[in-house]
Amino acid sequence: MEAVVFVFSLLDCCALIFLSVYFIITLSDLECDYINARSCCSKLNKWVIPELIGHTVITVLMLVSLHWFIFLLNLPAATWNIYRMILALIND
Repeated sequence: MEAVVFVFSLLDCCALIFLSVYFIITLSDLECDYINARSCCSKLNKWVIPELIGHTVITVLMLVSLHWFIFLLNLPAATWNIYRMILALIND
């Protein structure tokens, strides 16, 4: 069971790293004026919820499987994403 948890966590982290790279590339395109702000926001906003779900799933999975140290390492990222989602909901 523990191997399945870590394999799923590895795949989820790979997807989250891919999303982070996509965010950086899109924001650098915005900085260089290749795309406008509206286009940048529409591209990035659709990936905020999957990123939130990815971090939250890893964090909850580590909590349930009693891997406390890894849970504590993932907690700040999950908390930041939840905070960012709450701000997005308030501003809309």
